[in-house]
Amino acid sequence: MPLDQEQEFPDTTNPQETGKRKRRQGVKKIDTIKEYGQTDIPETKSNIHCLPIVGQIEGHLVLPPQNKTTKYEHIIPQLVAVEQNPDIEGLLVILNTVGGDVEAGLAIAEMIVSMSKPTVSLVLGGGHSIGVPVAVSAQYSFIAETATMTIHPIRLSGLVIGVPQTWEYLEKMQDRVIHFVTKHSNITEEKFRQLMFRTGELARDIGTVLLGNEAVDVGLINAVGGLSAAVNKVQELINKQKAQNKKGKKK
Repeated sequence: MPLDQEQEFPDTTNPQETGKRKRRQGVKKIDTIKEYGQTDIPETKSNIHCLPIVGQIEGHLVLPPQNKTTKYEHIIPQLVAVEQNPDIEGLLVILNTVGGDVEAGLAIAEMIVSMSKPTVSLVLGGGHSIGVPVAVSAQYSFIAETATMTIHPIRLSGLVIGVPQTWEYLEKMQDRVIHFVTKHSNITEEKFRQLMFRTGELARDIGTVLLGNEAVDVGLINAVGGLSAAVNKVQELINKQKAQNKKGKKK
């Protein structure tokens, strides 16, 4: 075999050959990082599906390409697949969103809350605006200590609304959000409305920004925690559901 060709079966007993092979593999990984900005992630089989909702929730209108978006038509099939796949026993929703389309956000939240499998949400960075209903739609919710959530009234584009019919539509949409959030969290409607219409905290708007501990204190989120706490909670809910199913079968 010519010297410039690699052996088909490298000599693993030769320390020099082993070192050369490792260096070549290292170079390939560095090239991957340079070209794609990522490394190979080892494949692991898990009974928990992770659903990230990041950037802006895109609904009926297509946002500019430079915007980081989560398209609701991509999320809905995933939720259907999670519900149908017997190998997936729980869902972990990771949120870092500025909000977005109200109807799309509510559609995602309604689908999550209607799932038969255990669900847990984790707010990292921010879970603002319509991200609030999505966060509380899970059976149990976590928020990172440094994460924030913005609660404010529904608006179209910040312009003054002069058409009565448009105002009535927004009022009904806003009531839908308030009802959903108060139904699926421990915050009262009175408290949520108070936070929504608070003046003086946001310079050019009305509303409230809650930090991690504050979101828990008002009853919006269940607990402050990170990834490990969220994963453990999903597994805990899975085990609890399995135990209940066994009891039901015995009866």
